[in-house]
Amino acid sequence: MRAVIQRVLNASVKTASYLASIDHGYMILLGVHVDDTDVDYDYMLKKILALRVFEDDQGKMNLSIDQVNGSILLISQFTLLGSVKGNNRPSFTKSAKPDKASAYYERLYHDLNQTIKTEKGVFGAHMAISLINDGPVTIIIDSKE
Repeated sequence: MRAVIQRVLNASVKTASYLASIDHGYMILLGVHVDDTDVDYDYMLKKILALRVFEDDQGKMNLSIDQVNGSILLISQFTLLGSVKGNNRPSFTKSAKPDKASAYYERLYHDLNQTIKTEKGVFGAHMAISLINDGPVTIIIDSKE
């Protein structure tokens, strides 16, 4: 699993018939690898919840999302696992098939939403995503590294 986590002042996702938005928190792009297992999932969930990239009173990145009452906007993005090694057109052979990717995406949404207010995009849809990155702070978490 690969996640690109951006600390945001706000973020939104829009399709032709859907709109979701958050204020202060994370906008997370999630890619599911063809070989991902529940071990990878557990690692990703724990890392997202424990990540400390919000500033404390001394200006150090030392606080987690729950400590700042932040929200999450979760977006599925299979292209995170695309490879252009040796090609100019991306290969997506390392991206999980839609049934597996959707199951992990929905599970992550559900589990995050148990403790952090979480919104999501529409799996497999063409989406317009807007955000204001705060910092900028962008962290990549890869369960395979």
